[in-house]
Amino acid sequence: MMQLATIFLGFIIFGFSENIKGPAIPRIQVDFMLDESQLGTLLSLNALGYLIACSFTAFLTRIWGIKIVSISAFGAMILSGILIFSSHSYPMFSSSYFLMYIGNGMLEIALAILGARIFVKNTGTMMNLAHGFYGLSSTVAPLIAIGVMSVNIYGHTLDWRGMYLVMLSLSIVPILFALGSSFPGDELLDGDRVPLKMLVRDRAIWFMVLILSFGVVSELAVGGWLVNYLEKVYDWNTVTASGMLSAFFLCFTLARLFLGPVTDRIGFNLSLILFSGFSSICTFAAILGGEKLAFLFAAAGMGIALIYPTVMAFIAKRYPNGSDTAITFTVTLMGVGSVVGNYLIGGIIEAVKHLYGADTQIGLLRGLQAGYAFIGLCAAICAICSCFLYRFLKKRKELI
Repeated sequence: MMQLATIFLGFIIFGFSENIKGPAIPRIQVDFMLDESQLGTLLSLNALGYLIACSFTAFLTRIWGIKIVSISAFGAMILSGILIFSSHSYPMFSSSYFLMYIGNGMLEIALAILGARIFVKNTGTMMNLAHGFYGLSSTVAPLIAIGVMSVNIYGHTLDWRGMYLVMLSLSIVPILFALGSSFPGDELLDGDRVPLKMLVRDRAIWFMVLILSFGVVSELAVGGWLVNYLEKVYDWNTVTASGMLSAFFLCFTLARLFLGPVTDRIGFNLSLILFSGFSSICTFAAILGGEKLAFLFAAAGMGIALIYPTVMAFIAKRYPNGSDTAITFTVTLMGVGSVVGNYLIGGIIEAVKHLYGADTQIGLLRGLQAGYAFIGLCAAICAICSCFLYRFLKKRKELI
């Protein structure tokens, strides 16, 4: 029970840290006078911190054990919250935000390794359930963030800096559970593990990298860009726009909680094709349909939600003695895709803005539409890569 509590609470904290940024980003943009391109660069640099953490977390796990690494990840997030609260210059803020993503990267790898070790039965269902807690906290994160930002203490409004301090300090709760837990797998001998060279020669792992990269860019970009899109394209207020982001994560959460058994029933490979394709269709329909179809932005969450946990379940099944290495390899390369993806979204918005007129409303409108269309394109590419993986494994009778 302590192990499960650590995993589930860990995903709740992970969801908060990732998705409280939606309502905060417009205020950060104003405070530091950032344009959309600079904002995309900021998110890309922080994804780079996430990538760096992914590259060394598995190594630290073998030296220190998964328990200490998990506690260290939560500790890094608490420290980043303190530093964000104290930052009043852009270099200080970007450095503190970078540290938060170091903690995020460590935490994601640690939770994925724990899940692969513990969920040996009904893997798809349990992976989706665990990740459902991420969706649960992500659903309420934007609204909680707005509420905390408006809190007034002794005449001082917390605003976005205080909000980050409060939310990231909640990491102390899973630390307490982790301290009272013992986790399996650290005793596995190196000789029993699947070597990296063997993994690299497996074409399936490369398809997994592509699927996960495009799927995660499509998933995470929503948290950073949807509120901005709705506020500037449809002139929605922050509360209404954040409500749509919460609706996205509600669909996201419900899909993980209730559709996980579907992935076990129809197979992980077919699930990846169907759900990523559904997300892409919803995103493009929402953009083309205008404000009356804006609810499809939220519906897209039902499809993209299952990509990450299904890939983790696939890895746990295909590489039972090498899940640590396979997860690290896949998620690290996925981080490269996240860096490039966030940068491209900001760059696409800025380029199209200048094409239609940088200082015009139509320029801003077309730029944001083009940037968000790239999010839908990523989901479509995820579906295409899943088709190639399905064909590759079917020929070898290795479908999972």
